[in-house]
Amino acid sequence: MSQDLVKQVEAISKSKPVAIFMKGTPQFPMCGFSAKACQVLEAAGVKKEDIASFDVLSDDPMWGALESFTEWPTVPQIFVHGKFVGGCDIVTELYETGELQKLVQSS
Repeated sequence: MSQDLVKQVEAISKSKPVAIFMKGTPQFPMCGFSAKACQVLEAAGVKKEDIASFDVLSDDPMWGALESFTEWPTVPQIFVHGKFVGGCDIVTELYETGELQKLVQSS
């Protein structure tokens, strides 16, 4: 795996308070899990301008670098303040317990 691509994944994950690597875009998700993750982030109070997104369907090598970086095989993958949080199910669970709201509000 190209170290340059892995560094790019890391840079994107830290570029805004929240980053989501997903199928499609927040405006046009291409799978149900990506759509749900975006809805959960919005419900948790994350502003659209605070989200960096990357469409993994547009770049297979980058998708591979993402999997290498996180050791997580599925998308979406959500980062909060540069730290990998998990996928749709984990983010939804964190939202339901109130933990996601705390994470996104912390600096």
